[in-house]
Amino acid sequence: MDGQLIAFTGVAAGMVAMPGADFAVVVRNALDSRRAGVAAAVGVTGGLLVHTALAVAGLAAVLVAVPALFGAVQLLGGGYLLYLGARALIAAVRRPAATTDDTARTAAGTPAEGRPHAARPGTVQSLRQGFLTNALNPKAPVLFLSLLPQFVPAGAPALPRTLLLATVVVAMALVWFPAVALLVDRLGVWLRRPTVARALEATTGALLTALGGILLVELALS
Repeated sequence: MDGQLIAFTGVAAGMVAMPGADFAVVVRNALDSRRAGVAAAVGVTGGLLVHTALAVAGLAAVLVAVPALFGAVQLLGGGYLLYLGARALIAAVRRPAATTDDTARTAAGTPAEGRPHAARPGTVQSLRQGFLTNALNPKAPVLFLSLLPQFVPAGAPALPRTLLLATVVVAMALVWFPAVALLVDRLGVWLRRPTVARALEATTGALLTALGGILLVELALS
């Protein structure tokens, strides 16, 4: 039994499931529709695939070693999270308040008139949001560069082992994030009630804004 692989699987599961920007983007898109949530989840997984591929190829070390390049990614990542957070906060403010008819329709599982289908984001937009949120995370290359080598047995070929570890991370993300999107959609009758939806949208917006602000503050102080 490969004890190191089992240990890495546990670490990777906790890393993937930890609430953060990826989680917030998937939840926010899933509030609009199941397809949007799943598309955002696939986009997040695509971003993870990029990071793990860079780590396996050794290119992530170049990103970390060049301060200007790392700072550029941090600036883009922080700015993009602020953009998504601002959009979520604005959407929360503009979301129509509950009416008696809307509440009855929501309770019955039918869409309220205050949620026009034309206003929902397309799957391409949701896919892009998920991908960019993860791919522009400057901490991911550092994480994978420091984490993957720890689980390569002494004397074992590094490339096949890191490929296996990277596959484990991507596979977990491909299960976890779509599951989150489907769960949000499953709870949609309750989560899409105007008051609850507004609170959840405001919470995800505040989280994304805070994470983006942290990245930019760290960049300014570095």
